[in-house]
Amino acid sequence: MTNTRLMGIIDTLLGHAGAAPAERIEKELQPLLADGERVESAFAFVRDVIAFTNLRLILVNKQGATAKKVEYRSIPYRSIVMHALETAGHFDLDCDLKLWLSGQPDPICLKLGRGQAATRLVALLAQHAPR
Repeated sequence: MTNTRLMGIIDTLLGHAGAAPAERIEKELQPLLADGERVESAFAFVRDVIAFTNLRLILVNKQGATAKKVEYRSIPYRSIVMHALETAGHFDLDCDLKLWLSGQPDPICLKLGRGQAATRLVALLAQHAPR
């Protein structure tokens, strides 16, 4: 097991966003993916997932004690107007990612926890931003 993968697993268990194997997440999301769509990168929390595909961003929010109810939020990259990252401080243990979408007055807020995944998420958002 690589050191990066081990750190991803530890981050996930602690409730922080951690890198997840794109192949595993692609299998889970297969029924939702369009023809030719593939998961390029993914980040997992204890139950939730943020997946970057070649076409869009998919946010998976598993709800309830049994996590049988699941919300899948599909966000085309072209609809992301702006994003912001607020890093964790000494007393604030969470890192927040905010996404502003066209036509939406309020941003989507994601609690990422501590860890290195937050900066990687922002880099991927910049990479997928429309030019």
